Amino acid sequence: MIVNRVAFRKPWIIILIAVLILSLPQFLANSIPKAHAAVSSKTIVGYWHNFDNGSGFIKLRDVSTKFDVINVSFAEPISGVSNGTIGFTPYTYTDADFKSDVAYLQNQGKKVIISIGGANGQVQLASTTARDNFVNSVTAIIEKYGFDGLDVDFEGHSLFLNSGDSDFKNPTTPVIVNLISALRTINDHFGTDKFYLTMAPETFFVQLGYSFYGGSCISCDNRAGAYLPVIYATRDILDWLQVQNYNSGPITGLDDQYHNMGTADFHVAMVDMLLTGFPVAKNSNSFFPALRPDQVVLGLPANVNAGGGFTSVAEVQKALDALIKGVQLSSYTTRGSTTGYPDLRGVMTWSINWDKFNNFEFSNSHRAYLDALSPPVPDTQAPTAPTNVVADSKSSTSVSLSWTASTDNVAVTGYTVTYGTNTVNVTGTTASISGLTANTSYQFTVKAKDAAGNVSSGVNISVTTDAQGGAQAWAPNVSYKVNDEVTYAGKTYVCRQPHTSLLGWEPSNVPALWLVK
Repeated sequence: MIVNRVAFRKPWIIILIAVLILSLPQFLANSIPKAHAAVSSKTIVGYWHNFDNGSGFIKLRDVSTKFDVINVSFAEPISGVSNGTIGFTPYTYTDADFKSDVAYLQNQGKKVIISIGGANGQVQLASTTARDNFVNSVTAIIEKYGFDGLDVDFEGHSLFLNSGDSDFKNPTTPVIVNLISALRTINDHFGTDKFYLTMAPETFFVQLGYSFYGGSCISCDNRAGAYLPVIYATRDILDWLQVQNYNSGPITGLDDQYHNMGTADFHVAMVDMLLTGFPVAKNSNSFFPALRPDQVVLGLPANVNAGGGFTSVAEVQKALDALIKGVQLSSYTTRGSTTGYPDLRGVMTWSINWDKFNNFEFSNSHRAYLDALSPPVPDTQAPTAPTNVVADSKSSTSVSLSWTASTDNVAVTGYTVTYGTNTVNVTGTTASISGLTANTSYQFTVKAKDAAGNVSSGVNISVTTDAQGGAQAWAPNVSYKVNDEVTYAGKTYVCRQPHTSLLGWEPSNVPALWLVK
């Protein structure tokens, strides 16, 4: 976020090159399937100043009720750019009073998230030590103050791509790889169901990646598109992406035309890129897939003081009409869906303080607009039941099951396999259950589920584990020791090294682990 605490502006200049690729294949919205059903909430996110820059300080408990999510800005590095250790001290608060105000907002149903970075908070996790310092310090801050999640607002030179790092799906640059690892570790610590992970990059780090990616050309800035590998690698745990549609140079949209900030067509074109997906650096073999509409929030400045590219209420709502209702602009037609994205998550503003300074124009106007939208029809249809459930292999202590995938009106998000009082959750169409008792009959029930919580009817299969003794059938997720014997594909194998088996490590595939008897 823009953190020049005097004028509160941080314009940056995009380095453009003269030669542009003028055409690209058209990519349809259905080329990247949705991973989950979209949610119906219409969210307003606001950044709250943990400082006073002349816009006026506001106690957390006095934040306008029009905001759903309050991003506390900012936690920042305390031991230099590359150490990774992050610190946070509430401004004009005691710790006890700050915690009380956080709890006050949460009791109203609000979410309070700590935002890390900003223009003055450059963070480079160039080493595993820095990564671990980041994980430990951020986790401690979240636990100390009771935050609901983490917002990543890395700007400046926090993220960049090393020479030769050209595949966003398989990044190699340490500051990228270590950030991905850190975010997943923090998310795993708190649990995806309870923890919010959001990001607020500038257009330079996301949409510019359509034209240029890192140092992919002679004059390219190695930061161009540098957020793309982070977004891609965390898309399964990312609650929403709120790109800053301000303080931006002209950006090329999917229509291969430049779009200038502060206009409806800029906002529509920038959001449409996220919801359609795009070939990175216009390379059709490197396609950044679309996010779900509920993963996208439109980022806007609250007034002219908050940042370059302020957009009037009327112009913002023209953009929202195009994005949510499908009322197309004459200057840009959405590619991902010509009928709109009714499940678009909402809007974000820099900032809550500048909104109050401007007599709450942003929050009052856009809250009224979003509340007037008809909510999407809830998904009440359960997936079909799985079919062809079979036991592919078994031993005295394990059973491996597989089945044919279920279908759903929106999307199947996973399966549950229950036996006795135990439940195993999987996302694919196989499950390996270990820790069973030899020579025992088990009944397994497989059900499909969707994102709305609808569950299919169950399909049962009874399997009796092998008797103990002699060579047992090889199975994945079993701990084998030297000289253990297993059978596989009609042959008997002897274990050569202690290991825990995995799919793909079948005895016939890994002679270093197994010797044919």
